[in-house]
Amino acid sequence: MNRRNFLFESSAAALSLATGSSAAAAARLPIRKAVLISMLPKELSYADRFKLAAETGFAAMECQTVTDEKEAEQILRASQAAKVPIHSVMNMAHWKYPLSSPNPADVAESRKGMEASLRNARLWGADTVLLVPAVVRPDTTYEQAWRRSQEQIRRLLPLAEQLKVVIAIEEVWNKFLLSPIEFAHYVDEFKSPWLKAYFDVGNVAFYGYPQQWIHTLNHRIAELHIKDFLYKDGRTEWTDLRDGGLDWKAIYQALAATGYQGTATVELRGGDAAYLRDVSHRFDLILSGA
Repeated sequence: MNRRNFLFESSAAALSLATGSSAAAAARLPIRKAVLISMLPKELSYADRFKLAAETGFAAMECQTVTDEKEAEQILRASQAAKVPIHSVMNMAHWKYPLSSPNPADVAESRKGMEASLRNARLWGADTVLLVPAVVRPDTTYEQAWRRSQEQIRRLLPLAEQLKVVIAIEEVWNKFLLSPIEFAHYVDEFKSPWLKAYFDVGNVAFYGYPQQWIHTLNHRIAELHIKDFLYKDGRTEWTDLRDGGLDWKAIYQALAATGYQGTATVELRGGDAAYLRDVSHRFDLILSGA
């Protein structure tokens, strides 16, 4: 090989490597990784929990409803010190006290919890509050769950708009919103930019395919929960990311096709720093389509 050919082929190889690296970088979904605060060791202070989230590769945090003002301020300071923003609040009053309950006292408690969550979000700078809208039970029919929950959410929407916080409806094992078409219809009936979907890829694995839900919900999705689930031969269990039965490549393709560019929060069991780093790495593989 003469010098001219050597230089030409070396330059071509370098260009190929650079192009390949650029393509690989571009292939990663533009989604911010977040962790649920309950996954971090509870024995740590809030300051140390936020610091640990940053050290293990997470760029944001999802917190849970806090009714004590001093505690809420402490969480805000921890978030600011670690430079890990709080992007979402998980409302904590919707299971024991669902908005769809026939008991007015339960509904009042549920509304109180949502109002506290919305104010937490405003204080912390979060964009959304997660809400399980209804629970179908022996004392609550499907139709009642739909009507009652929508009635109460419409009463909450003016506060959400005032505080500039989206109420994001999550599908979960509550015997409600059992298909993506129904979920989309439920959201659309509000005709409000302050009511969207909080889609959990693991929660639908028992009766559907997350990638199909993503395509149907599309622009309605405000937030994502990431977890894995195994349902095979009568065996059901939550697993570590990429160890269950979800088709992560298909989920990646659906997110890429719909153009989702928000935040995704991993929701798994808690663990130490080594465990959280492993979760973060698995999360990166998912977002990279690996």
